[in-house]
Formats: sequence, C-alpha cells, structure tokens
Amino acid sequence: MKMEEVDLEEDVMNVVAEEATVIVDVLCRERSNVLEQIYGLVERSTRDWLQSLPSLRERVLGIVDYFRASDPQKCCQFLQTMWMFCQSIPLDLETKVLSIAGSSSGVQGCFPENENSPRSCNVKRLCLDQVESYTNAVKLLLQQKFERVTKDVVKEVCLDEAWLCLRQRHSARVRDKSAQAQEGEEPSEHKESVESLLRTTGRVVVLLGQAGSGKTLLMHCLAHHWAQGFYPSIKLLFLLEFRQLNLVSQPLSLKELLFSFFLLPEGGVEQSEAVFSYILSNPEKICFIFDGYDEFGTKFTDPEKLPSPLGPYQQLSVTDLLSGICSYKILPKCTVLVTCRPRDVIDLFGSSGYFVAELLGFSQRRVKEYTETYFQEKGSELKERAVNLLMGNRHLLSMSHVPALCHVCCICLDHFLSEDTSQSHVKLPTSLTQIYLHILSAFLSRCQGGGSTNVSMPLLQKYRSQIAELSRLAMHGLENSRIVFLAQDLSTELMNFGANAGILSRVDLTCADGSHLGCAFMHLTMQEFLSALHLMTSPGISESQLKRKLNLKSRWTARTDPKTVFTDSLHLFMCGLAAKACRPSLALLEGSDDATAVVKKRQETVLKILRSFVGTASQTGPKIIELCRCAHETQDVSLAKDVASRTTFELRNIRLSPVDMDALAFVTSAADQMVCLDFGGCSIELECLSIIPNCKNLEHLIFRSRKYDDKFAEALSSILPDLQDLKQLHFISGGLTDTGTEKLIKALECCPQITHLNVSDNSLSDEVMYFSSLLCFVLNQTKALHNTNELLFNALLSLLLLLVVVAVVVVPIVVVKIVEVVVFFNYFVFRVFFSLTHSDIHPTDMNRLCKNLAKCKHLLELDFSHGTLKDESVERLQMLLPGMTSLQLLNLSYVQMSTDGALLLVRSLADCPRITTMELRQQGESFVRFRQITAGAATCKLIQYKLNGDNVKDLSGILEHCSYLADLDLSSNFLRDEDVKSFVNLLPRLQISNSLSLSNNKLTQLGALYLVNSLNSCEKVAAFIFICNLTLKIQKDMMSSLIIIFCVNNGWSYCFSVRIEEPWIKAEAAVRLVSSCLDLNSHIREIRVEKTCFEISLEGLPSRILYFVNDCIEVFSALYCDFSFFSFGDCEVEGQHLTFLQSTLQKCSSLLKLHFSQTTLGTNGAEFFSSVLPCLKKLKTLSLHSKGEGLDEAVIFALQSSQKHLENLSLSHHVINDSEAAKLGSALQGWTQMRSLNLSHCTGWTAAGGYKLVCGLVHCITLEEMRLNKIQVEVVEGSGVLCLLACLQSLDGLEELELEGLRMGDQGIKELVKYIPKWTTLRKINLSENCVSDQAGEMLVKALSHCRALQQLHLFRNKLGHEFAVRLGQVLPSLPQLSELECLFCSLTAIGTSDLICIASCLKHCTSIESISLAWNECGNDVAEKLAEVLPQCSTLKKIDLEANNINITGAKALVKCLQCCPWIEVIRLWRNPIVKDDQILRDQRLNFSPT
Repeated sequence: MKMEEVDLEEDVMNVVAEEATVIVDVLCRERSNVLEQIYGLVERSTRDWLQSLPSLRERVLGIVDYFRASDPQKCCQFLQTMWMFCQSIPLDLETKVLSIAGSSSGVQGCFPENENSPRSCNVKRLCLDQVESYTNAVKLLLQQKFERVTKDVVKEVCLDEAWLCLRQRHSARVRDKSAQAQEGEEPSEHKESVESLLRTTGRVVVLLGQAGSGKTLLMHCLAHHWAQGFYPSIKLLFLLEFRQLNLVSQPLSLKELLFSFFLLPEGGVEQSEAVFSYILSNPEKICFIFDGYDEFGTKFTDPEKLPSPLGPYQQLSVTDLLSGICSYKILPKCTVLVTCRPRDVIDLFGSSGYFVAELLGFSQRRVKEYTETYFQEKGSELKERAVNLLMGNRHLLSMSHVPALCHVCCICLDHFLSEDTSQSHVKLPTSLTQIYLHILSAFLSRCQGGGSTNVSMPLLQKYRSQIAELSRLAMHGLENSRIVFLAQDLSTELMNFGANAGILSRVDLTCADGSHLGCAFMHLTMQEFLSALHLMTSPGISESQLKRKLNLKSRWTARTDPKTVFTDSLHLFMCGLAAKACRPSLALLEGSDDATAVVKKRQETVLKILRSFVGTASQTGPKIIELCRCAHETQDVSLAKDVASRTTFELRNIRLSPVDMDALAFVTSAADQMVCLDFGGCSIELECLSIIPNCKNLEHLIFRSRKYDDKFAEALSSILPDLQDLKQLHFISGGLTDTGTEKLIKALECCPQITHLNVSDNSLSDEVMYFSSLLCFVLNQTKALHNTNELLFNALLSLLLLLVVVAVVVVPIVVVKIVEVVVFFNYFVFRVFFSLTHSDIHPTDMNRLCKNLAKCKHLLELDFSHGTLKDESVERLQMLLPGMTSLQLLNLSYVQMSTDGALLLVRSLADCPRITTMELRQQGESFVRFRQITAGAATCKLIQYKLNGDNVKDLSGILEHCSYLADLDLSSNFLRDEDVKSFVNLLPRLQISNSLSLSNNKLTQLGALYLVNSLNSCEKVAAFIFICNLTLKIQKDMMSSLIIIFCVNNGWSYCFSVRIEEPWIKAEAAVRLVSSCLDLNSHIREIRVEKTCFEISLEGLPSRILYFVNDCIEVFSALYCDFSFFSFGDCEVEGQHLTFLQSTLQKCSSLLKLHFSQTTLGTNGAEFFSSVLPCLKKLKTLSLHSKGEGLDEAVIFALQSSQKHLENLSLSHHVINDSEAAKLGSALQGWTQMRSLNLSHCTGWTAAGGYKLVCGLVHCITLEEMRLNKIQVEVVEGSGVLCLLACLQSLDGLEELELEGLRMGDQGIKELVKYIPKWTTLRKINLSENCVSDQAGEMLVKALSHCRALQQLHLFRNKLGHEFAVRLGQVLPSLPQLSELECLFCSLTAIGTSDLICIASCLKHCTSIESISLAWNECGNDVAEKLAEVLPQCSTLKKIDLEANNINITGAKALVKCLQCCPWIEVIRLWRNPIVKDDQILRDQRLNFSPT
C-alpha cells in the first residue's frame, strides 16, 4: 500500500481489515500481558466470552473480528496498544500504522511520542525511509542490468508468452543407485507463463531449462518487471549470478552476501542495519533469484549436514549459505527462484515441498515471429526467403525450439544468404555441430569488417592461430570448471579479437576486493564447441583422451555424481565433428601436412567409441536419447542402424524436445527392422508429434500417461495417416475422454494399415454416439480395440457372428468385474481367441457369453485363466459346451473353482464327445481340449483336489457314462484307503481303456492292496483294456506284499504293466526287487529299472484269483513263461550286487534282450556275465554301456564262445586295451548274424590293437547299423580312418552309420562317397565333427542323393559353405523320407543369406521332415521369414532349432504369425538370438527362448 494521505476513519478500518491475518500472527507470538492490555479496550461481556474460548488463536481471531466490526476510534486505540506493546510487528505493518499517525493532527494523540513509549515514531519513519531509498537503488540497478543484457536481443521478451510446466516435489528423490525411482514417477504438472512465477510468494521454485532456453534473460526480465512496480507483495528483490558467486572464496554472512556482492547501501552502516533489519523482520516480502546453478563450481551442501542452528549473521561458506536460504534454514518464508539445467535439480535441495518449473521453449509460431523480427531490417525478400528456409527445414526447425539456437540458426541463415543471394538452393547444415561451424565462420567475418565473403573456409585458415588459442582457453576452462576468465588469463589481443568477433563477452566481475574486468564465452555451448574443436584438431590428443571426454550423459543424476558447470554438450559436439561433412573444416584448422589423415583417424575413433555404447546392457531412456542425439550429430547412417538394433525404445518420465524427436527419427529410419516407441509419462509438446511421421519403420506406438489428454489425442490424430508402417497404437492409462477418442477413431478410418488400437484405462463413457462410431469402426475397418465399456462387450459378442476378416479386440468389463476381454483373429486361419482373464464371471454373463460364442463359425479358443468360477457359472458352462462346436481350447489355468464345480465340468466328458483331454488342477495349468469331430479316446486328469468318498462316488457315476475314456489320473487328491475302497467297488463299471494313475495320495498298504485286487474283478473293463498301467507310490515295507499281488495274480486275461517310483529303488534294493519278482512269477514279460523307477509287465493268462483273508494274502507258487527283456539303467547297480540275481537269471533261457547302462561292473560283474551269458541261449541283444571302465576279457570270452546268434551288441564308453581289442575283433569274425554294433566313445587301444579290431569288423558283412562315434581310430601310420572306412565296402544293407568325431577330413569323405550310392536302404548318417570342407560337403550331398530312404542327416560342426548349401538345396527334394536335418555350427554365414533361403525354401518338398536344425549359423531375418513362408506347407515338421543366430523381433514375429496356421509344429528353438520378447511373441509357447 502506497504512503499517501487518506481519510482517517477509512484508513484505520482498512488497515485492520487488510492486515487481519498479519495482526493475528503477531498477537499469537506475543506475551500474554499484551492481550491483557487489549482486553482492557473491550466491554466486560465480550471480554468474558473471549477469555472462555479454548485456544489462543481462537481468542486472537475473536479480538480482531471484534475491532473490525467496531468504530474507527476503537480501532485506533487497538492499533495504538499493539504498536506500544508488541515487539514483533513487521515493518510493513508499522509503515501503515505510522502513515495513519501522520495523516492528521488529531491522530497524533493515538501514537504519542515520548520517552516512555517502547519505540519512537520518528526513528521508525527514518528506518522506513532508508529501506525505501535502498529499494529504489535496487530497482535502478536491476533496470540497468536489464538494459545491458537485452541490448542485442532481437525481439522484445514477453513474459506472458514464455511458458513453463510447474509441478511440486513432495519429497526429495535421491538417485544413488539407479533411475528406477524417477522412472516410476509421474508428478502432476500444469502449464503457466513465466510472468506468473512471482505472483505467488513464500515458496522455493527451481526453473529448469536446457542450454540456450533463455533462463538468464527471463530472470532479468522478471527483475525488471518487479522494478517497474509489478509484484507489489515483494518489497526487495536480489538477483545474484552463480558465475559471480564462484569468485567468493571466504566465509561470509547473509548481510555480507547481499551488500558486498549485490548492492552496497549508500547510507553507510546505519542504512545497512535498517535494510537488513527490514529483511529479517519481513522475510515474506523478500525475493532471491539465483541464476545459473549450472555455472556454479560446486554443489549445494546437503541441508541435513548444515551446522545447527543457522543465523543470518553467521559466517558460512557460500555453499552452506545458499543451501541454508534455499532450504529455509535461513530466512524462512522468503521467495526463492533458482535457475539450473534439468539434470542438476536432484542435488539442489534436500527438503520437500519445493516447486519445479521447466521452460518449454519456442513454439513454431514464435520461431516464425522471431525469424521475421531478426530479418526485419534486411529487406522483405531476404526475410521471406529466410523464414521459408527455416520453417521448411525440419532439422533447423527442431533446433529452433531452443531460443538461443533459434538465434544461432538466424545468424547462420543470414551468413548463408548474405554470401550469395542469387543461389536458388542453399545447402543447409543438418546438425547442431555443423551450425556452430558456420556460426564460427560468421563471427570470423566480423573481424574483417563484416559483410559478405565469397568463401568461408579461408577464414578458418586465416584465423587458425586465434581459433587454436580460444580453443585451448575453452578446454582449460572446461577442465578446471571455469567459465569466467580474468584479464590476466589471456592476452589483450586475444580478448579483443574474441570480443570483436562476438565469441567472447566482456564482463565486470564483483569481487570482495572490488570490481575487475574479465570475459566469458558468449555462451557455455560455444565454450564446449571450441573445446571439442581443440580435441579434434590439436596435436598430441590421444585416443584415451577422446574416450575420457566422450561419454553418454543421463538426464537423471545422483547426489554422488560430480558437479560440472557445463551443459553436457561437449560429447555432442565431438560426435558432430566426427561427421564426414566436417572433415574439410577440421583439416584446415589442424593445419599439418597430413591434416586430413589425422582428422579422419580421430573421427573414426569417436565413431568406434560410440559403437561401444550400443552394446551396453541396460540403458535408461535418457541415455538412449543421448545415444540417438550422438548418432544424429555424426550423420552416420551405419551407426544409426546399430543404435536402432533395439526393437523397443522405452522412454519414461523425461521431457522430450523437438531435437530429441528429430534424433529418434534419424535413428529409427536407419533400422533394418520394425521398431516400437514407448512413451511413458514423458512430457511432449504437441508440436513435437509432427516429427513422429519422420520415424520410418515405426510399427508400434505406445503413449501411457494421464498427461496425454484429448488435446494430445487430437494432435496425434492429425499425424496418424502419415504413419505408413504403423500397425499397433496404444493410448493407455491416459486422460482420454469420448471427445479425444472420437478424434482417434475418425483418424483411423484413413489408416488401413493400423490393425491394433488400445485405449484401455481412460475416462471413457457409455454414450451411444461414441459406441456407435466405435462399433462402426470395428465393422468397417476390422481393427483391434481396447476399452472400458460393458456396452462394447455386449456388442462384441454379437459382432463375432459378422466378422470375416479380424484382428484383436480387448475390452475390460466393469459391471461383471471382468478385467480383460481379448479376441484374436487371424487373417489366414480365421481363429478367434477370446480372453476373460482375472475375471469373476457371473452365471448370467456366462450364459450370455456362451450362447453368443456358440454361434461363432471360426475356430475358437476361450481363456478364463486366473479368474473365479462359482458352481452356478460352471454349471451354465457345462450345459452349453456341447453346443459350442467351434471351440478348440478352454483355458482354466489357476481358476478358483470348487471341487463340486470341477466335478460338474467333468460331466462334459459324457455330454460332449468332442473332448479329447480334460486336465483340471485346483491351482495350476488346467484346460479342456476339443476336436472338430467325435474324439476316439479321452483323457481325464483331476489333480490336487481334496476328494472324499462322496466325491469319488459322484465322479464314478459321471465317468460311468463316458464310453471312450482311455486314461484316468487322480493323482494328488488326498485319497485315503476308504476312498480307494469305494472307488474300487465302482471301478468295474468304468470303461477305462488305457491307464489309471493314483500317485501321491494318502494310501496305506491296505489301500494299495484293495486297488490291485480290484483289477482282477473288472471283467467288463478287461474286455476293453489292452494294457492297464498302474502308477503308485509304495513304501519299502509294503513292497513284498505288493510283489506277491502283482506276480501271483494270474487271473487277468490281458497284459498288465506296473510302474513304481521310489527313491529307495536303486543299487542292491533294485537287484533284490527284480530277483523277487522273477522268483514269484515266470509270466513276467519285461522288467526295467531306470534310476529310481521300477516297471514290470506281465503276460495275461487265465489263471487263479488272488484272495484276501483277514487282510492277509494267499500265495501260490509261480509258473514260468518267456521272459524277454531285462534292463538296469543308471540305478547305481554295481557288480557285487548282481550276485543276488545270478541264479535266477540263469534260469531265464528265453531272455532276448539284456541291457546295463551307467553301471560299474568290476570283477564281480565280469564273473556274473561269464556265468550268466552261456545260459542265455536265445539272447539277441546285449548292451553294456560303461562309465568308462575297462572291458573284462572274461566277458568277451563268454560272448565269443557261446553267443553265435547275437545280433545286436553295444559296448560304448569302455576302455579296451590291445588284448581285449584283439579278442573282440576275433569274436566279431564269428558273429555271422550281427546286425548292429555300437562301439562309440571306446578308447584305450594302440595302433596295433585297433588294427586287429578293424580286421574283425571287415567280416561283419551282415551289419545294418554301425555306431563308431568318437572312437580312437589312429592305427597304422595315420591311415586308421581309411582302414575303417574300407571295411564298409562289403556292407550292402547298411541302414544306420554314425561316425561322429572321427575328424576324417576331406580324404575320408572322398573314400566314403565311393560306397554311399549303393546304400539304398540307408536311413541315418551322422558325420558331425569330421572337418568336412565345402567341396567335400558338396560331394557328400551328391552321393546321398541316391539314398532315397534317408531319414536323418547330421552334419553339425563342419566347415561347410556355399557349394554345400547349393547342392543341399538341390538334393533335399529328392529325399522324400528325410525327417531330421542338423547343420549346427557349420559356419553357414559364409555361404550367404540367399543360399540359406534356398535351403529353407526347399523344405516344402521334404514331405517327411520332422526336425531341422540351423543353429549357430548366424542366420538372419531373411531365413526366418522364408521359413515362415514355407512352414504352412511342411505338415510333418515338428521341431526347428535356430539357436544362436541373428534373428531379431522381425524374424520372430514372422514365425509367430505362421505358427497360427501350423498346429503341427511343437517347438521353434530361438535361444541366444537378439530378440526382445514382447507379449505377441510370448503368447505362443511353442517359441522357446533361452532361460537367460
């Protein structure tokens, strides 16, 4: 309020009314005797009421309200009493009170001047006059600074047209480890003008802006605005620059800071005390502007580490003092405004509640206005041309978003156009660095009198030495965090040169000892640009120095990060100078004879360093953007392609400028695959969206943030038709309403390429108009939609009947608590996938859903996983399933469903004969599979339900009506003996044709006996049963009784198999178990012991019945029959254990096959075989797979003397010495019926012993299968392989040949191909790891073309190439029975992509192919896409191995797409490929990725 005379009565009343809040605060802080004085002015009744109020503040409020409503005289007395007795009245309030005192003589009595009064009116008036005088001086100083700063400003600054985004930081975010905290943030923000920053006082605001955004200019404009009378709530404003504060080295107080480094009061100590006293008494009227924190040489002190308490007179370091002010530990309630760059905000404050404002830069309109103003005096023609050039060049337009760069671009254009106005086409720079190079030339032209110059390059040569000196100075300042230089830091000539050119600016430096002359570069970016020039052109700069200076900057920083005063543009300028376009200019500045070579080498070093960043594992969004910026500066397309190797650019909670978007466009356009841009919480100006169409190869676009509203959607809608490659658009978790959605829908009508739209989690209503337009869009455009709308859900159910060409539909439901509805439609197969995951589906909704889906004519998959189904809903589903004739799969995984509900669903087995599998788990993978026609057999698995006796009865009653039940699995259902007994009684009524499993239940020995005995009485079941497999968990003490049951019960008229898995079945226990079984029943057909699993098969004969008598078992003696197969596999059996089996096995003369693997035989084992083998007169197959021990001669002797009829012998992994090798070779000569021989991985013999072994092989002319993988074949003088191959000459009927790892080389292949053409029955050949070259591979494939029966071809780890691939592609169609092809580790990249594509394309002619491996060959997307093209024609193919290739998401998506019409494919292995696994890929579980 201005001090002017007004009417006394009005003035008194106005003071009390206007300053009521201040008066209340003052009185609440005063002693109680002050209120007692005031109570004396109030009548008794009112005083009693006031004193009865519960709190002090209520009493004070009552007092103020009382006097506001009283007459002026009482108000005057009230103010007099306050003035006389209060000790903490703010000077501003005292000013108003004293103004009243001087307005009329009659009022003087109210404020008497005498020695007894606490304060003197005249003294206070003098104090206020001194404050007013200092305030006027401050305003004058700020106006002078404003004029100096804006001297060269082209266009007047309008604070109300400069915009910022303001948000409040509620707590300090410390990023000591990662950027995760900020990645998850999405603070609310609103847009306002810079002019409004000081309209709200008493807060701390950090104004962020990138280099050149105009922070300093705007701060001076704000100060000038205040000096002109705006912001009346601020009485004093101090504008301090950090570049000046860098010069403060000694501790100082707040008073010294203000009066020594801002403005010293002219009135001396008395005025200083008065002003400082006013500041301390009225902090809410004081404003501090600290400009350029990015130029400060150190960090603010953490407020928690400041000394306590802090006082305004306390001597502190400048960092402690500034930190105390900004954290309100000094002068609380003042207004603080700090400017800095975005990445420095994290280390400014440790307190909460401060505000962050971020400058938005120029809009395109303001860019145009600025350019027009800049060229206003240069003629209309030049102005029009300059404006058109700038607005028509997207690179310059993007950079002009930053005000300082807009000015730089104008200077650059002025320089270009002034050189030759006759040129119709001007080649403009394409990067920030190139612009600065031209700016440098423009500045240098001023040194020769300005005007135009014909050639700019000679200027760089002419002023090479001066530029070198300035570059050294810039680099020196950068390394020492200096941006201001004293006069003695450089020569007078250099300062004058720099100032005349405009590169340097002279500055007056205020120091503690007075003012000094200094200089600074015209902008920090110019200093960094010149520093980059120094690094790229100065002699002696090493690669390590370049690497230290070139690193990616994150826009998120930690408190532990070192402080730097620069704008982090050095790395960008270094990258920009690595562009080929800059090489001539750099060579001129380098100046040596081999300047071009020196510059080229440094440019290549920079590009090499950048490429090393591309492979960095985890890069946050800011670093991804910085890498794009670097690639854009280099203008190197190959580098951009490397950066774009990622398929998804995930950007979170950062502000993206047009320059950032332009860099993204440059990188994505260089990608060799389609990419996804994922913007989450990023602040993006609407005009930035216009740059997105420049992003080529953009297939997937995601926007997720509440800040993306209808205006954002409208701006996005305008560019969608220009996104020719876009297929998926997600606008999720945003601020979208019906209005914005309608804009999107209308735009998509012109975008036939977009097949997927997601607008879930927005504020959409159920308005009919919106729904109609949306539904129409689905019908006409066949898009994919996501929405939160029940009406849409209902319509989609009807829509299923109409859709012919389809895409993806996702609809979260609200009313029925359905989280997500997904409908997938395939363009080729017409398959519908309808998902209601995580949903609670009510019976009425289930009824409605199933009835509509029953009308769908396309193949249908229905997903209820992770949801809840009540019994009523299950009942509706069960009733309607038979009518859903197109249903292929019902997914019920992890559905909350009761046991009764599960039994209801099992009833469908009887009602719906199309069911092939029903697998229900209470909390696990659950599903029901269907066939188009009636299923021939069904499997029912009911697992992990707590079934009781009643449940078992209900289940049996249900399954009794299922005539095609093949397998029943009731594992893990907590079934007890009584439940099993109940089930056993009902079992004969069930028609189970294959297997029954009751594993992991609560059976005791008695329950197991009930079950086994029941099988004897199942006459009806027996008529349909071929093999009934029983899987049980049996304790060791039960085994004897159970063996008796299985082995003695011969009443079954069918074959019976029992499988028992227990950890104790191994070693001696396993041997004893086998022996017991054979002793009890000779009707045993097979016995296998594999690890801890025991399996026995019995022949069914009409025999006796097993009886229970008082829970005891009647045992009958055993009869003998043919025992044909016996096997011990990896069950820790040793030779010493076999003695328990010796006598029993000697009686099994009809044994046909004997198999031992992973056993340790030793001497005892050799004795066992020596005694047993002669007794096995019919033995045809013997397998002894060793753990690497020696083969005892006794075993060979036994074989040699008694087993002339042996047909199959396997002795793999044995160590065979020369003597044993000789005996084995001799034995081979006598086995005239030998059909199969396996000596793989056998070693131990020398050249002589190996030769004798090979001589024996020559006589095995009946061999059909030979496995000699990785045997020791070096015999006489290195000719072992050839000798071995020579023995194959007489094998006319060879069917399988395995010679892996013999390293035969080309010479061996040349020998082998002589015999291959006559092996017309050959089914399998393995020549992996044989050092086969390209030429030899071609010969091999040519020879194999005669083997029309070939089924398996294994050639991994060879040196194959172009000739092989060409020949293989030609031969594959001639191998109609080929089912398996392996070419792992064959270095097929050398043969060229086209040849690999040829191989892939030929697969369609391989009508029997089941498995193919092209792993470890660096196949690219072309091969994957060709595979995807031919796979629909390969109906027998089941497995494809593409591990460790160069297939990225593009190739993977092609494979995913083809899988939808290839149900026969079981797995495609894609381990170790550079694939980012998104939802689309993971949806098909047949794509198998590496677990890492």
